[in-house]
Amino acid sequence: MNHRLPLFALGLVCVSVVGMFTLPAAHSDEPTQRVARVGFVQPQSPSTATRGIDAFWAHLHELGWAEGQNLFVERRSAEGRYERLPALMTEVLGHKVDVLVTSGTAAAIAAKNATDKVPIVVGVMGDPLRTGLVASLARPGGNLTGLSLGYAEGMAGKWLQLLQETVPRLSNVAVITNPDNPLVRSLAKEVETIAPARGLKILRIEVRNPETLNHAFEQAGQKAQAVLVLPDPIIAEHRTQVSALATKYRLPTMYALRDFVDVGGLMVYGPDFAVAWRRAADYVDKILKGAKPADLPIEQPTKYVLVVNLKTAKALGITIPESILLRADEVIR
Repeated sequence: MNHRLPLFALGLVCVSVVGMFTLPAAHSDEPTQRVARVGFVQPQSPSTATRGIDAFWAHLHELGWAEGQNLFVERRSAEGRYERLPALMTEVLGHKVDVLVTSGTAAAIAAKNATDKVPIVVGVMGDPLRTGLVASLARPGGNLTGLSLGYAEGMAGKWLQLLQETVPRLSNVAVITNPDNPLVRSLAKEVETIAPARGLKILRIEVRNPETLNHAFEQAGQKAQAVLVLPDPIIAEHRTQVSALATKYRLPTMYALRDFVDVGGLMVYGPDFAVAWRRAADYVDKILKGAKPADLPIEQPTKYVLVVNLKTAKALGITIPESILLRADEVIR
Protein backbone atom coordinates (compact mmCIF):
# COMPACT_ATOMS: atom_id res chain seq x y z
CA MET A 1 0.00 0.00 0.00
CA ASN A 2 1.29 3.47 -0.93
CA HIS A 3 1.30 5.72 2.21
CA ARG A 4 2.31 8.90 0.39
CA LEU A 5 -0.35 11.65 0.09
CA PRO A 6 -0.98 13.02 -3.37
CA LEU A 7 0.94 16.23 -3.95
CA PHE A 8 -2.18 18.42 -4.27
CA ALA A 9 -3.62 17.04 -0.98
CA LEU A 10 -0.42 17.83 0.89
CA GLY A 11 -0.59 21.39 -0.46
CA LEU A 12 -4.14 21.81 0.80
CA VAL A 13 -3.10 20.70 4.27
CA CYS A 14 -0.25 23.23 4.36
CA VAL A 15 -2.48 26.08 3.20
CA SER A 16 -5.05 25.23 5.86
CA VAL A 17 -2.46 25.16 8.64
CA VAL A 18 -0.90 28.46 7.57
CA GLY A 19 -4.34 30.03 7.31
CA MET A 20 -5.01 29.17 10.93
CA PHE A 21 -2.17 31.48 11.99
CA THR A 22 -2.77 34.34 9.54
CA LEU A 23 -6.40 35.23 10.10
CA PRO A 24 -6.86 39.03 9.83
CA ALA A 25 -7.45 40.99 13.04
CA ALA A 26 -10.86 42.06 11.72
CA HIS A 27 -12.16 38.56 12.50
CA SER A 28 -11.08 38.80 16.14
CA ASP A 29 -13.77 38.88 18.83
CA GLU A 30 -11.94 41.85 20.46
CA PRO A 31 -13.57 45.21 19.45
CA THR A 32 -11.34 47.91 18.00
CA GLN A 33 -10.97 50.76 20.51
CA ARG A 34 -12.43 54.01 19.23
CA VAL A 35 -10.33 57.18 19.35
CA ALA A 36 -12.38 60.31 20.00
CA ARG A 37 -11.30 63.77 18.81
CA VAL A 38 -12.08 66.74 21.05
CA GLY A 39 -11.50 70.37 20.13
CA PHE A 40 -10.73 72.64 23.11
CA VAL A 41 -10.69 76.42 22.58
CA GLN A 42 -10.29 78.75 25.54
CA PRO A 43 -10.35 82.57 25.57
CA GLN A 44 -7.50 82.84 28.06
CA SER A 45 -3.94 81.63 27.86
CA PRO A 46 -3.39 78.22 29.53
CA SER A 47 -1.12 79.69 32.21
CA THR A 48 -3.70 82.24 33.39
CA ALA A 49 -6.96 80.38 32.78
CA THR A 50 -9.49 80.54 35.61
CA ARG A 51 -9.72 77.64 38.05
CA GLY A 52 -11.78 74.57 37.31
CA ILE A 53 -10.46 73.43 33.93
CA ASP A 54 -8.17 70.86 35.59
CA ALA A 55 -11.32 69.30 37.08
CA PHE A 56 -12.67 68.82 33.55
CA TRP A 57 -9.68 66.81 32.34
CA ALA A 58 -9.42 64.84 35.59
CA HIS A 59 -13.08 63.81 35.48
CA LEU A 60 -12.90 62.97 31.78
CA HIS A 61 -10.08 60.57 32.67
CA GLU A 62 -12.20 59.09 35.46
CA LEU A 63 -14.88 58.44 32.86
CA GLY A 64 -12.44 56.35 30.84
CA TRP A 65 -11.03 58.84 28.32
CA ALA A 66 -7.23 58.89 28.30
CA GLU A 67 -5.34 61.31 26.08
CA GLY A 68 -2.91 59.44 23.85
CA GLN A 69 -4.95 56.25 24.10
CA ASN A 70 -8.60 56.71 23.15
CA LEU A 71 -8.67 60.53 23.17
CA PHE A 72 -6.99 63.06 20.89
CA VAL A 73 -7.28 66.78 21.76
CA GLU A 74 -6.90 69.78 19.47
CA ARG A 75 -6.08 72.67 21.84
CA ARG A 76 -6.17 76.36 20.97
CA SER A 77 -6.03 79.56 23.04
CA ALA A 78 -7.10 83.09 22.13
CA GLU A 79 -4.48 84.40 24.60
CA GLY A 80 -6.92 86.96 25.96
CA ARG A 81 -8.05 88.31 22.58
CA TYR A 82 -11.70 87.84 21.71
CA GLU A 83 -11.14 88.75 18.06
CA ARG A 84 -9.12 85.54 17.59
CA LEU A 85 -11.93 83.23 18.65
CA PRO A 86 -13.79 82.85 15.29
CA ALA A 87 -10.62 81.84 13.41
CA LEU A 88 -9.59 79.40 16.16
CA MET A 89 -13.00 77.73 16.11
CA THR A 90 -12.80 77.28 12.34
CA GLU A 91 -9.25 75.95 12.59
CA VAL A 92 -10.17 73.32 15.19
CA LEU A 93 -13.30 72.27 13.33
CA GLY A 94 -11.09 71.63 10.30
CA HIS A 95 -9.59 68.69 12.21
CA LYS A 96 -12.96 66.87 12.14
CA VAL A 97 -13.47 66.86 15.90
CA ASP A 98 -16.32 64.88 17.46
CA VAL A 99 -17.13 67.60 19.98
CA LEU A 100 -16.02 71.21 20.48
CA VAL A 101 -15.44 72.40 24.07
CA THR A 102 -15.04 76.03 25.08
CA SER A 103 -15.87 78.51 27.87
CA GLY A 104 -17.37 81.96 28.23
CA THR A 105 -20.27 83.63 26.44
CA ALA A 106 -18.17 85.26 23.71
CA ALA A 107 -16.46 81.96 22.91
CA ALA A 108 -19.81 80.13 22.93
CA ILE A 109 -21.17 82.60 20.36
CA ALA A 110 -18.05 82.18 18.21
CA ALA A 111 -18.42 78.39 18.36
CA LYS A 112 -22.11 78.53 17.50
CA ASN A 113 -21.40 80.83 14.54
CA ALA A 114 -18.70 78.45 13.31
CA THR A 115 -20.85 75.29 13.19
CA ASP A 116 -24.44 74.18 13.50
CA LYS A 117 -23.55 70.49 13.20
CA VAL A 118 -20.61 69.60 15.46
CA PRO A 119 -21.73 69.20 19.12
CA ILE A 120 -20.61 72.09 21.35
CA VAL A 121 -20.17 71.87 25.13
CA VAL A 122 -19.60 75.16 26.96
CA GLY A 123 -17.96 74.61 30.33
CA VAL A 124 -19.06 77.93 31.84
CA MET A 125 -21.12 80.67 30.21
CA GLY A 126 -23.59 83.39 31.06
CA ASP A 127 -27.31 83.14 30.49
CA PRO A 128 -27.62 81.46 27.06
CA LEU A 129 -31.24 82.59 26.77
CA ARG A 130 -30.33 86.28 26.98
CA THR A 131 -27.75 85.89 24.23
CA GLY A 132 -29.94 83.70 22.02
CA LEU A 133 -27.62 80.70 22.09
CA VAL A 134 -30.43 78.28 22.91
CA ALA A 135 -34.21 78.26 22.77
CA SER A 136 -34.66 76.62 26.17
CA LEU A 137 -32.53 75.58 29.13
CA ALA A 138 -34.43 72.32 29.52
CA ARG A 139 -34.18 71.39 25.83
CA PRO A 140 -31.51 73.50 24.07
CA GLY A 141 -32.75 72.25 20.71
CA GLY A 142 -29.54 72.74 18.70
CA ASN A 143 -25.94 71.61 18.73
CA LEU A 144 -24.91 73.56 21.86
CA THR A 145 -25.27 72.67 25.54
CA GLY A 146 -23.26 73.05 28.74
CA LEU A 147 -23.30 74.88 32.05
CA SER A 148 -24.61 78.36 32.76
CA LEU A 149 -22.95 80.43 35.49
CA GLY A 150 -26.40 81.28 36.79
CA TYR A 151 -25.88 85.04 36.89
CA ALA A 152 -29.63 85.40 36.83
CA GLU A 153 -31.69 88.33 38.02
CA GLY A 154 -30.84 89.15 41.62
CA MET A 155 -27.12 88.37 41.47
CA ALA A 156 -26.22 92.01 40.76
CA GLY A 157 -28.23 93.07 43.79
CA LYS A 158 -26.37 90.56 45.94
CA TRP A 159 -23.00 91.99 44.88
CA LEU A 160 -24.12 95.53 45.73
CA GLN A 161 -25.61 94.41 49.04
CA LEU A 162 -22.34 92.81 50.15
CA LEU A 163 -20.43 95.95 49.21
CA GLN A 164 -22.87 98.10 51.18
CA GLU A 165 -22.48 95.87 54.24
CA THR A 166 -18.69 96.12 53.93
CA VAL A 167 -18.34 99.86 53.23
CA PRO A 168 -20.32 102.12 55.60
CA ARG A 169 -22.24 104.96 53.92
CA LEU A 170 -21.39 103.65 50.45
CA SER A 171 -22.81 105.91 47.74
CA ASN A 172 -20.68 105.50 44.58
CA VAL A 173 -19.60 102.21 43.00
CA ALA A 174 -17.33 101.86 39.97
CA VAL A 175 -18.20 98.89 37.76
CA ILE A 176 -15.37 97.44 35.65
CA THR A 177 -16.74 95.96 32.42
CA ASN A 178 -15.52 94.54 29.13
CA PRO A 179 -18.02 95.84 26.54
CA ASP A 180 -16.96 93.09 24.10
CA ASN A 181 -18.49 90.48 26.43
CA PRO A 182 -22.29 90.05 25.89
CA LEU A 183 -22.79 88.70 29.41
CA VAL A 184 -20.97 91.65 30.96
CA ARG A 185 -23.00 94.15 28.94
CA SER A 186 -26.20 92.57 30.23
CA LEU A 187 -25.00 92.47 33.85
CA ALA A 188 -23.82 96.09 33.70
CA LYS A 189 -27.30 97.22 32.62
CA GLU A 190 -28.84 95.22 35.45
CA VAL A 191 -26.50 96.80 38.01
CA GLU A 192 -27.35 100.28 36.73
CA THR A 193 -31.08 99.51 36.84
CA ILE A 194 -31.21 98.32 40.46
CA ALA A 195 -28.58 100.66 41.96
CA PRO A 196 -30.87 103.72 42.46
CA ALA A 197 -33.26 101.67 44.62
CA ARG A 198 -30.31 100.91 46.89
CA GLY A 199 -29.29 104.57 47.02
CA LEU A 200 -26.20 104.00 44.86
CA LYS A 201 -24.70 105.78 41.88
CA ILE A 202 -22.85 103.67 39.31
CA LEU A 203 -19.77 104.68 37.33
CA ARG A 204 -19.30 102.27 34.43
CA ILE A 205 -15.64 101.93 33.38
CA GLU A 206 -14.90 99.95 30.22
CA VAL A 207 -11.74 97.85 29.96
CA ARG A 208 -10.91 96.00 26.74
CA ASN A 209 -7.20 95.38 27.32
CA PRO A 210 -4.71 95.35 30.23
CA GLU A 211 -3.14 98.64 29.11
CA THR A 212 -6.20 100.52 30.37
CA LEU A 213 -6.48 98.83 33.77
CA ASN A 214 -4.32 101.32 35.68
CA HIS A 215 -6.29 104.28 34.31
CA ALA A 216 -9.55 102.50 35.13
CA PHE A 217 -8.66 102.08 38.81
CA GLU A 218 -7.17 105.56 39.01
CA GLN A 219 -10.51 106.89 37.75
CA ALA A 220 -12.40 104.67 40.20
CA GLY A 221 -10.23 105.92 43.07
CA GLN A 222 -11.16 109.50 42.26
CA LYS A 223 -14.92 109.00 41.87
CA ALA A 224 -15.98 105.89 43.81
CA GLN A 225 -15.69 104.30 47.25
CA ALA A 226 -15.83 100.69 46.04
CA VAL A 227 -15.52 98.62 42.86
CA LEU A 228 -17.44 95.75 41.30
CA VAL A 229 -15.51 93.72 38.68
CA LEU A 230 -17.94 91.88 36.42
CA PRO A 231 -17.06 88.32 35.26
CA ASP A 232 -14.97 88.38 32.11
CA PRO A 233 -12.25 85.90 30.99
CA ILE A 234 -10.05 88.63 29.53
CA ILE A 235 -10.04 90.77 32.68
CA ALA A 236 -9.63 87.61 34.77
CA GLU A 237 -6.48 86.78 32.82
CA HIS A 238 -4.91 89.87 34.46
CA ARG A 239 -6.37 89.24 37.91
CA THR A 240 -3.07 89.69 39.75
CA GLN A 241 -2.71 93.18 38.30
CA VAL A 242 -6.36 93.98 39.00
CA SER A 243 -6.13 92.90 42.65
CA ALA A 244 -2.90 94.87 43.12
CA LEU A 245 -4.48 98.01 41.65
CA ALA A 246 -7.50 97.70 43.93
CA THR A 247 -5.15 97.61 46.92
CA LYS A 248 -2.99 100.43 45.55
CA TYR A 249 -5.98 102.77 45.24
CA ARG A 250 -7.46 101.45 48.52
CA LEU A 251 -10.69 100.34 46.90
CA PRO A 252 -12.79 97.57 48.49
CA THR A 253 -13.61 95.39 45.49
CA MET A 254 -16.19 92.69 44.84
CA TYR A 255 -15.50 89.99 42.25
CA ALA A 256 -17.64 87.33 40.58
CA LEU A 257 -14.74 84.90 40.00
CA ARG A 258 -12.92 83.09 42.83
CA ASP A 259 -9.51 83.41 41.16
CA PHE A 260 -9.25 87.10 42.09
CA VAL A 261 -9.42 86.40 45.83
CA ASP A 262 -6.71 83.76 45.51
CA VAL A 263 -4.30 86.47 44.32
CA GLY A 264 -5.25 89.17 46.84
CA GLY A 265 -8.76 90.29 45.93
CA LEU A 266 -11.03 91.25 48.82
CA MET A 267 -14.27 89.36 48.26
CA VAL A 268 -15.99 87.05 45.78
CA TYR A 269 -19.54 85.81 45.45
CA GLY A 270 -20.25 83.42 42.61
CA PRO A 271 -20.48 79.81 41.42
CA ASP A 272 -17.82 77.14 41.90
CA PHE A 273 -16.21 76.67 38.47
CA ALA A 274 -14.70 73.29 39.36
CA VAL A 275 -18.19 71.85 39.86
CA ALA A 276 -19.33 73.24 36.50
CA TRP A 277 -16.31 71.88 34.63
CA ARG A 278 -16.78 68.39 36.11
CA ARG A 279 -20.35 68.38 34.80
CA ALA A 280 -19.03 69.56 31.42
CA ALA A 281 -16.88 66.41 31.32
CA ASP A 282 -20.03 64.34 31.93
CA TYR A 283 -21.67 66.06 28.95
CA VAL A 284 -18.70 65.37 26.68
CA ASP A 285 -18.70 61.73 27.76
CA LYS A 286 -22.41 61.38 26.97
CA ILE A 287 -22.02 63.00 23.55
CA LEU A 288 -19.08 60.79 22.64
CA LYS A 289 -21.28 57.83 23.53
CA GLY A 290 -24.12 58.96 21.28
CA ALA A 291 -26.17 61.57 23.15
CA LYS A 292 -27.34 64.70 21.32
CA PRO A 293 -26.68 68.21 22.70
CA ALA A 294 -30.26 69.15 21.91
CA ASP A 295 -31.43 66.67 24.55
CA LEU A 296 -28.96 67.63 27.29
CA PRO A 297 -30.41 70.40 29.49
CA ILE A 298 -28.24 73.39 30.32
CA GLU A 299 -27.60 73.22 34.05
CA GLN A 300 -27.25 76.13 36.45
CA PRO A 301 -25.41 76.16 39.78
CA THR A 302 -27.38 75.31 42.90
CA LYS A 303 -24.81 76.83 45.26
CA TYR A 304 -22.83 80.06 45.24
CA VAL A 305 -19.63 80.58 47.18
CA LEU A 306 -18.75 83.59 49.32
CA VAL A 307 -15.03 83.95 50.04
CA VAL A 308 -13.42 86.80 52.00
CA ASN A 309 -9.73 87.70 52.19
CA LEU A 310 -9.00 89.22 55.63
CA LYS A 311 -5.37 89.89 54.70
CA THR A 312 -6.57 92.24 51.99
CA ALA A 313 -9.13 93.82 54.31
CA LYS A 314 -6.34 94.65 56.74
CA ALA A 315 -4.22 96.14 53.94
CA LEU A 316 -7.19 98.31 52.93
CA GLY A 317 -7.79 99.37 56.52
CA ILE A 318 -11.37 98.07 56.63
CA THR A 319 -13.20 95.69 58.95
CA ILE A 320 -15.33 92.95 57.45
CA PRO A 321 -18.61 92.78 59.42
CA GLU A 322 -19.27 89.67 61.48
CA SER A 323 -22.52 89.18 59.54
CA ILE A 324 -20.51 88.56 56.37
CA LEU A 325 -17.87 86.38 58.04
CA LEU A 326 -20.57 84.12 59.46
CA ARG A 327 -22.06 83.63 55.99
CA ALA A 328 -18.72 83.12 54.24
CA ASP A 329 -17.91 79.65 52.88
CA GLU A 330 -14.22 80.40 53.28
CA VAL A 331 -12.19 83.09 55.04
CA ILE A 332 -8.57 83.66 54.05
CA ARG A 333 -6.66 84.86 57.11
